[in-house]
Amino acid sequence: MLQLSDLRVSDNTQLVLGTAACLGVVVGVISRAYLPKSENGLSLPPSPLTWRLRGHFIPPRNPFLTVAGWIDEHGPLITIRSGTEKIVIIGRHDAVVDIMEKQGGSLADRPRLVAAGEILNGGLSIILTPAGSMWRRMRRALHTHLQPKSAEEYQPLQMSHAKNMVLNILEDPANFQSHTATYAATTITKIAYGKTTPISATDPEARLVRENFQILRKTLRPGAYLVDMIPWLKYLPWYAQELKRGFESNRKLNTDQLNRVKRQIQSNVDVGPSFVKHMLDNVQLHNLTEAEMAFLADSFYAAGFDTTTLAICTVLMAAACFPDEQAKVQAELDAVVGRHRVPTFADEQFLPRLHAFISEALRWRPLVPSGLAHRTTKEVRNYCIPTGTTVIGHHWSISRDPDIFPEPHAFKPQRWINDQGHLRDDLKFFIFGFGRRVCPGQHVATRSVFINSLLILWAFHLTLDATKSLDDMAFMRGEDQPPFIEFKARAPETELRQMMQNDPDIV
Repeated sequence: MLQLSDLRVSDNTQLVLGTAACLGVVVGVISRAYLPKSENGLSLPPSPLTWRLRGHFIPPRNPFLTVAGWIDEHGPLITIRSGTEKIVIIGRHDAVVDIMEKQGGSLADRPRLVAAGEILNGGLSIILTPAGSMWRRMRRALHTHLQPKSAEEYQPLQMSHAKNMVLNILEDPANFQSHTATYAATTITKIAYGKTTPISATDPEARLVRENFQILRKTLRPGAYLVDMIPWLKYLPWYAQELKRGFESNRKLNTDQLNRVKRQIQSNVDVGPSFVKHMLDNVQLHNLTEAEMAFLADSFYAAGFDTTTLAICTVLMAAACFPDEQAKVQAELDAVVGRHRVPTFADEQFLPRLHAFISEALRWRPLVPSGLAHRTTKEVRNYCIPTGTTVIGHHWSISRDPDIFPEPHAFKPQRWINDQGHLRDDLKFFIFGFGRRVCPGQHVATRSVFINSLLILWAFHLTLDATKSLDDMAFMRGEDQPPFIEFKARAPETELRQMMQNDPDIV
C-alpha cells in the first residue's frame, strides 16, 4: 500500500525535476542569447568571461587598452557582448585585411546606433547611417569635392593657412593646439561653406562642433547608453536629455550655415565655390533634402575639423617626444629644401623620411583607437561571422600587431622605408577606416597633415617642456592638453616671419 511518506518523496522528486527542467530552459535561452554562436552552429571568436547581464565592462577612459588586453589573451578576433548583442572585434592586421578590406562589400553597413545615430544625429549623419539609398546619395555628393583630383585643388588654400600657422606659433607658441584647430576650422569652413574669414578655435560654432564630437565619441562606446539595448527608451521624454539637446543645437547650427549660403546665392553675392553651394545648385542631381544637405555639410566640417586638428597635434607631439627621429627628418628637409626658401607640396615626393615619420606617429597614437562599428550583410567566409553581426576593426590593437610592426610599442619611422630608401608600398595602417566606409575626406586630411608637418618641422625645433606633464594618449580621446611643447625657430625669427609673409601664396 502506498504510504504518505512515499507521496512526499514523489512530490519532492517531481519538484526537483520540474525545477531542473525550468532551469534547463532558462540556461538554453541564456545560451542562445549570450554565448557566441554563428548561424550555422559554429562558434564565434572566443569571448572573455563575463557574468554581467549588460555584457562586458569597458571602462570609459582609454577603453582600447582593455580590449587590447583581451585580444592579446584570446587571439586576433574576439567576441564581446553588449546586452544580447554580440560584437566581433578584430585586432590583428592580416585578419582585418582579410575581412574588412577583401570582403568590404559585406561590411559597408552600420549597426543600429540608437543613442549616437538616431537621438544625437536624427538619423542624418553619413558617418553612422546604415548602408542604403540615403547613404549612397550622400556619398556621391561628397565625392564631388573630396576625391583625389578635387583634393589637389585645395593645396594652395592649405599652403596659405599652414604658413599662417607658422606665424601664429612665432607669436604665441604656447597655444599651438589652438592654432592647429584654427587652421583646421578655417580651411574646412572655406571648403564646406565658402567662408573666407579665419575661424578661431574659440569661436562659438567651432567650440560647439568640437563639443558635439566629444559627445559622439562617448556615445559610441559600447554600453554607454541603455537605449542601444532597449530602443523604446528613446521615446521617453525624460530619457537622454543631453543627447536630445545636442541634436537640437546641432540642427540649428547646420540649418543656419546652409541658409546663410542660400541667402548669398539668392542675393547674387559672389561667394566663390563651396560644397554647400554645389549642393544647392545641383539639388536635382544629388536628390538630397535640405536637412540631409545641412547634416552632410556638418559631417564634412566636423569630421575634417576634429581629425585634422588631432592628427597634426599628434605628429608635433611625436616630434617633441622623439628628438633623434625629429633630427633625421630635419636633416632630410635641409638637404632637399635648404634654408633659403619655404618648402611646398612640390617637395613631397623627395621626402620619404617625413612621410615615414607621419605614418609612424599616427600608428603610435591612432586617431580613432577603438574603431567604428560595421555590420555584416552576409556571412563572412572562413571566420564564422554571421549576417547581421557588428564587427569593429580595433585600430589600437592592429597598430600593435607584432607580426606586422615588430617592437610595436617602439617609435620607429624606419619601418616604413625599404632598403632603397623609398617608402614601402607593402605596409599600411588604416588611419581612415576600412573598405567602403573609409573616410571620404582622407585625401584632404592627409594633405593638411603633410603640409603643416613640413612647414613646422622646417621652421622649428620642437622639445618637451620639462616643467609640464604630458598625457600622450589625450589626443586619442579627443582632448586638448596644457601647453607641453617648446618651439625654437631654426632661423632668425625676423627672417622666418618675412619668408612666410612675403611668399606669394600667403593670403
